[in-house]
Amino acid sequence: MINITVPKSDVTITKQDNPELSNIYGFTDFHLIPRDKGGIFMFYNKDKELLFVGKARKLRPRIKKHFEDNVSPMKPHRDEVTKIQVCVIDDPVHREIYETFIINESKSKYNVDKVFFR
Repeated sequence: MINITVPKSDVTITKQDNPELSNIYGFTDFHLIPRDKGGIFMFYNKDKELLFVGKARKLRPRIKKHFEDNVSPMKPHRDEVTKIQVCVIDDPVHREIYETFIINESKSKYNVDKVFFR
């Protein structure tokens, strides 16, 4: 049996109730997410329930795309997201393994592919 542990998050940003600064869906700290680094990201709701897990070669543009794109699986659920955790992982194979592991171990709510627990 292979032992996989979820990496610690490098960046966590939370939704603001009434942000005074420029924001996307209430998140004002997108600048904390690395722009040119790869890794995985996790969206959580107010009850700390894992909603979605994704991976990206460039984290910040990919995460923003989930809030702006019309084809994102998160489109109907964007308002539920209250916290975003980001783990920087350079190796694409490791990103794939972690993403699949977290989706199935934590039973993320809105991931439809890579699901083995349903």
